[in-house]
Amino acid sequence: MRNGPNDRGTIKWTSLMLPEHVEVLQKLWKEDERVDKATLDEQQLEEIEFALQRAKSDDLPVEIIHHNGFDYSSTKVKVIGLDPERRKIRCLDIEEKMNTSLPFEDIFSVEFI
Repeated sequence: MRNGPNDRGTIKWTSLMLPEHVEVLQKLWKEDERVDKATLDEQQLEEIEFALQRAKSDDLPVEIIHHNGFDYSSTKVKVIGLDPERRKIRCLDIEEKMNTSLPFEDIFSVEFI
């Protein structure tokens, strides 16, 4: 368990460690901070799907909150397409100006911006 910034335990020894060892410790600490993906009910899933369909058909930008494997991220996108077979949405990241895809099961919420 990692203690506060005034802890003399691990922090004291990191200056004597190789950079690779410090990197491994930081990854382990990040694992401790992992947030589990929430389970949505059927109504929430339908609302998300409806919002994505509307965003695509009306060419509206949306902010998608999605689970990235460790925590939740927020991404502002324009929905380009919905792929029901692979359960993914294709979208254009507004800030990064690049095409991307998100798994439908990782989406937590969709809000129009």
